[in-house]
Amino acid sequence: MTRAFVFPGQGAQTIGMGKALAEAYPAAKAVFDEVDAALGESLSSLIWEGDIAELTLTANAQPALMATSIAALRALEAEGFSVGDAAFVAGHSLGEYSALCAAGALSVTDAAKLLRIRGAAMQSAVPVGVGAMAALLGLGFDDATRIAGEAAAAGPGNEVCQAANDNDPAQVVVSGHKAAVERAVEIAKAAGAKRAVMLPVSAPFHCALMQPAADAMAEALAGTQINAPVVPVVANVRAEAVSDPELIRQLLVEQVTGSVRWRESVEWMVGQGVTEFWEIGAGKALSGMIKRIAKETAQANIGTPEDIAKLKG
Repeated sequence: MTRAFVFPGQGAQTIGMGKALAEAYPAAKAVFDEVDAALGESLSSLIWEGDIAELTLTANAQPALMATSIAALRALEAEGFSVGDAAFVAGHSLGEYSALCAAGALSVTDAAKLLRIRGAAMQSAVPVGVGAMAALLGLGFDDATRIAGEAAAAGPGNEVCQAANDNDPAQVVVSGHKAAVERAVEIAKAAGAKRAVMLPVSAPFHCALMQPAADAMAEALAGTQINAPVVPVVANVRAEAVSDPELIRQLLVEQVTGSVRWRESVEWMVGQGVTEFWEIGAGKALSGMIKRIAKETAQANIGTPEDIAKLKG
């Protein structure tokens, strides 16, 4: 079986995630310790016994989800599994940093620092209430892209509305100015979408409004050591594998304003022979998407010691 390791993005966070892994595996606990040291605060305390509203703040959720994913990977490694068992690694939005860390392209310390900067920059790029995101269900990416363009054009000018996340064949997220996104919801409903709903997010991610955050990431990444990954990383904005450190650096900047091409990324991996996807970290959102994209593939979730015990069989 040809396997890919995939890493979740924002929205998967829960209080207590990774705690059982840290208690069962010293190598998993060491990841949380390293992230705490990198950030100069006890993020692990917030993750394990904090307030979900505080954990959900973008600047906290991003390094927290990466820490949980890499802790799960270290626990897997302690049981004899390895990232080298995977043909590819990939992550959804911030999950791409987890994938790069898993593949040795980024250190845990650098990934934590970058994600703290990324989260804070994405949050501050657009004043609260100015931007929004919405999920369009039952429409493909081309239709969603057309609707987003129509919604932007129907406004007073200079309004942004873009297809931000191509999640699976029937779920596309649009992002931009709130009024334009609200128009996109109405246009999508009229166009026959099964559902079109505004999302409870704090900022309009993955659209042109995030340019200030992209600039901040360009500066932060310029001073960061990026190594050639030991396993090819499927980049969100390219939907294909990349290994060159300088290209990875460039694509991480583009990713802030660019679409997360998740459906295409999964299809590309399947086209390269991947038959099994292991979702490593919190939640099961990616596995659900992958089932809808590539029904013939197998999925496994690794977020607890019990999940690892199942793999060992």
